[in-house]
Amino acid sequence: MAKKSGGGGCLVVVLVLALLGFGYYKWQHGSSSAPPDGADTGGGSGRYVALGDSYTSSPRTGRQAGTPAGCERSDDNYPHVVSAKLKPAQFADVSCGGATTAHLTAPQKTGDGTNPAQLDAVTKDTTLVTIGIGGNDVGFFAYAAGCATAHSTASPCKDKLTAGGHDQLAERIDAAAPKVGAILDRIHTKAPKAKVVVVGYPTVLPDGDGCWPILPFGSGDIAYFREELGKLNKMLEDQADAHRAGYADTATPGKGHDVCSASDTRWVEGLLPASPAAPLHPNARGEQGMADAVLSVLKLP
Repeated sequence: MAKKSGGGGCLVVVLVLALLGFGYYKWQHGSSSAPPDGADTGGGSGRYVALGDSYTSSPRTGRQAGTPAGCERSDDNYPHVVSAKLKPAQFADVSCGGATTAHLTAPQKTGDGTNPAQLDAVTKDTTLVTIGIGGNDVGFFAYAAGCATAHSTASPCKDKLTAGGHDQLAERIDAAAPKVGAILDRIHTKAPKAKVVVVGYPTVLPDGDGCWPILPFGSGDIAYFREELGKLNKMLEDQADAHRAGYADTATPGKGHDVCSASDTRWVEGLLPASPAAPLHPNARGEQGMADAVLSVLKLP
């Protein structure tokens, strides 16, 4: 008599599907990870250095902080919020709007002054570095003006950026990956005691078709850019994992706080900001949310 088949096969299938589902969830949503052990920062000790682009500098959300004025660095951006919580002995926020990975190792000219190479602020006594970079290497926000359309289902940007079977944004994300990794290695060399945290980009676009015409992007472009932003964050997370850094996932807590959400809950403003912020950039609420993600990675309440 043949033996009755047990439930082992079904269990294996269930486990495989669960693992695949978890992998898909991670790819879609990301996950924070703490940095490797390093020197402590806070309570009057240590040096905290913040590096990054406009999602770090936070144009127009608060008062001008530091120089040059052309970096549009606000005093309520997430580095300032994190520093106020930690209270390090020294704090240097050298983030600058428009920065790419190249501007971490070379000066950046702005419309009002030149920002020195951001890595110049990272010294051997630095104990904490946060870095939010990569979006300008890919060029996401440079395309925003060209995506506006009178047709709610159109996708002019996707059509242009994927013409000929080449996904230009995906290719730029791949090209940016080794640059981010090299920067992380440079930070470790310059500041061997430092904990390093890569800060991801918050959720900008909602699930679904968007909110045309309030945000005048067609559903095709909404889906395309949402997917590409997910790829960018996954690349940043992977580079953090591969180069001894922590990763602060700001996209997951930012879900439901996108440009299409209510004005009193959104973290990222639309093309016509309802709260002080640059278009398609975090407002003060968003910077607080990003700071909370960083503090969580550092195991601080």
